[in-house]
Amino acid sequence: MYITWLGQSCFKMQGKDAAVVTDPYYPSTGLRLPRLTADILTVSHAHDDHNNIHAVSGNPFTIQSAGEYEIKKIVIRGIPTWHDPKEGAELGPNIVFAFEFEDIRIVHLGDLGTTLDDSQLEQLGDVDVLMVPVGGTYTMNGKQAAELVSNIEPRIVIPMHYKIPQLKIKLDTADAFCKEMGVKQNGTEEKLRITKKDLPVDETKVVLLSA
Repeated sequence: MYITWLGQSCFKMQGKDAAVVTDPYYPSTGLRLPRLTADILTVSHAHDDHNNIHAVSGNPFTIQSAGEYEIKKIVIRGIPTWHDPKEGAELGPNIVFAFEFEDIRIVHLGDLGTTLDDSQLEQLGDVDVLMVPVGGTYTMNGKQAAELVSNIEPRIVIPMHYKIPQLKIKLDTADAFCKEMGVKQNGTEEKLRITKKDLPVDETKVVLLSA
């Protein structure tokens, strides 16, 4: 499987038999999406930097609500959460998506703006790859994200939703998160190639992807 980050919370996960795209954004963000085709499209919430479903071709099966799904041998669970610490009073709801994809469990936290309770953590299960927002303002900040990572204990964590060049939305960079995780930023990878046997065993590895 290949995982590519396209900025904000948008990823493409390309497997042998299917492709998944998460949270495509509109050009108003200042970022530009490449041409995207997918079999499955997930949207964590209805904000313009996450819900440009028209940018993805291929007539994907589009998921915008919580629940359980199985498409093309990919099992998906959408878990209802909040976009802010006041139970959605400020920014509304958010959906966390957990994917069982080629024997790898990938969790995309969307624009999670608060911690997860025990029930939500239990629904995540044993997480292999965690995509976590770290830019603050509209989501968790770097310190809060690092604390959640320590609770979830994924094998790989990929930060997202943080300040990068051209992005017009005011967010923090990934620096605070990397500092909390004890990681030095020695460059970024264009994409992550991963199989079950590649996963770290006794540690959480932070992978910074370029957008």
